[in-house]
Amino acid sequence: MAVPRELPSYQQLPVRPGAPSGSTWGLFGPDDEVGTINLLTPERVVEAARLVRKGAVFSLNLPLNVPSPPLYGRGGIQHRLVDLGGIARDDYLESFWLQASSQWDGLRHIRHPRDGFYNGVRDEEIVAGGGKLGIEHWARRGIVGRGVLLDVALYLEGQGRPLNPQSSDLITPDDLDACARHQGVSLRMGDILLIRTGWLAWYLRASQEEREALAHGQGEGLKSPGLGPAEDMARYLWDNHVAAVAADNPALEAWPPTPERGFLHFRLIPLLGMPIGELWFLEDLAQDCAQDGVYEFLLVSAPLYVIGGVGSPPNALAIK
Repeated sequence: MAVPRELPSYQQLPVRPGAPSGSTWGLFGPDDEVGTINLLTPERVVEAARLVRKGAVFSLNLPLNVPSPPLYGRGGIQHRLVDLGGIARDDYLESFWLQASSQWDGLRHIRHPRDGFYNGVRDEEIVAGGGKLGIEHWARRGIVGRGVLLDVALYLEGQGRPLNPQSSDLITPDDLDACARHQGVSLRMGDILLIRTGWLAWYLRASQEEREALAHGQGEGLKSPGLGPAEDMARYLWDNHVAAVAADNPALEAWPPTPERGFLHFRLIPLLGMPIGELWFLEDLAQDCAQDGVYEFLLVSAPLYVIGGVGSPPNALAIK
């Protein structure tokens, strides 16, 4: 469907009578199943392609077996080789949890506890192998647009208030704005926003004992800095009209959530229809951006074409 030239502010939501407060339900049509990915119009894809100037390509994906052990009780992937008569090999994966490594959270990943799934989709329409809001809708069209990296970890370290990767430090809308000004970059409608917290860089240096403790809830359990508070951040992301947002931490938002901060997932996925990316590998891209001072690029992501899928590895590349 055609995307409106002028989008309502967060304060003006909803646009459909009876829809939940702070929701985009109906904005992209009564039967929409892709959410804010609608903002990645052909015109914006063409503009983003013009950002490729030096041909540098950066993979934003972890190996499928990292984190190890997986977080949040997910299973670890098993890679199997098959000998085809001694002259060829096939292989397959067992226990392949689609959200155990770098990932997109799809629109059927989270329902609002009161209002349900995005665009009013009913619980009985979320079924294996079909139904509504499956990841295949993003896979069919791809996720391509202008990517913007906000290296909040580097910026706040320069300000003398570094993020503690073993804490639930908040990254607020004011922090994002200040970081963008410092980098000389601004957000535009339809951007794919990437946020570096530094958590993943810390995790990749951690000992196996530390990783085991995080995965199994030992000690203080899993903590990470991230976005919040929930309503303030939802307002910020919507009013900047980003198409999607991803970070290098386990949950995008500061973890664990608290009643005071709220749960950002509830606002972004079921109400706004906004994709959430988690555990994206941003280190190589961030280093290049710091060297040349260019924090915008073409971003290309091809989610797996799984009918009825809840999430997917992003298969994401940044191209500068």
